[in-house]
Amino acid sequence: MNAKRVTTDEDLKAAFAMRKEVFVKEQGVPLEDEFDQFDTLDGICEHILVHYNEQPVGTGRIRFIDGVGKLERICILEPYRKCGLGKVIINALEEIAEEQGASQVKLHGQTQAEGFYKKLGYRTASDIFMEDGIPHILMLKELVKVE
Repeated sequence: MNAKRVTTDEDLKAAFAMRKEVFVKEQGVPLEDEFDQFDTLDGICEHILVHYNEQPVGTGRIRFIDGVGKLERICILEPYRKCGLGKVIINALEEIAEEQGASQVKLHGQTQAEGFYKKLGYRTASDIFMEDGIPHILMLKELVKVE
């Protein structure tokens, strides 16, 4: 299993297909809410794909808001959710944040994933709020600068 940055339209389409499967079909997020102006290859966001046995099975993206990396659209296809891929996605996105000089990352995590993110060093920083009919929380993590 490995993570790679999305650099081609083909890879971006694979990421979109996974997001449609997980967020739209499985979780009921409206299609028009899932995709936005940041879903391009022009550098506004960095998208990644995670492969398992040569197949793309997970994705995520990061964009920067006031110097903070915001991890978004993190998902893994259902049959691969207990394979340790979530940690691979988060680590890859955090690495991008560090490369860009960010000292902090944040995400809007679904409440059912709060424990997962806490194990990776995130702390809960908000009350529960709703996004697309799904309960979420703001989670933050300070990135350690390696000199």
